[in-house]
Amino acid sequence: MQMHIGDIGHTIQLAIAPVFLLTGVGTNLLVLTNRLARIIDRSRVLDDRIDAQDDLNLEETRAELRILYQRARWINRAITLSTSCALLICLVVAALFLGDALGLRWAGFIATLFILAMLALIASFLFLLREIFIATGHLAMRHQPGAPHHTSQRRSSDP
Repeated sequence: MQMHIGDIGHTIQLAIAPVFLLTGVGTNLLVLTNRLARIIDRSRVLDDRIDAQDDLNLEETRAELRILYQRARWINRAITLSTSCALLICLVVAALFLGDALGLRWAGFIATLFILAMLALIASFLFLLREIFIATGHLAMRHQPGAPHHTSQRRSSDP
């Protein structure tokens, strides 16, 4: 296991792109977890209303909770896929160094890991997009002409 400085430098150059990608995936995870936190906060507010029995529109509240649950499921799937993508990228970087250090021919293996990482990232973005469509669809439904508006019941602490 004897590596030369030039070999290490070349391997580091190969690993830079996946590391930058890892930064982007981390940012994506931040967005996803923030969206999930907002969904959870809103569902807690609605649960408290139901528990306190001070909700005049119980069916609407339950309908909103069902939509929030659906959104949370899509976000959880996106988080799982983004995390899987990050782990696969880490494996790509580790395999680059191990393959170079041990003189292994892992090009196919590394390419497969990278393709799997990209597929996981693509699926994560699609699930995020689906969750956004559900959220905006629900918002549009609530603000259509003729839809009941209950802004007088909305508390300032509601997210």
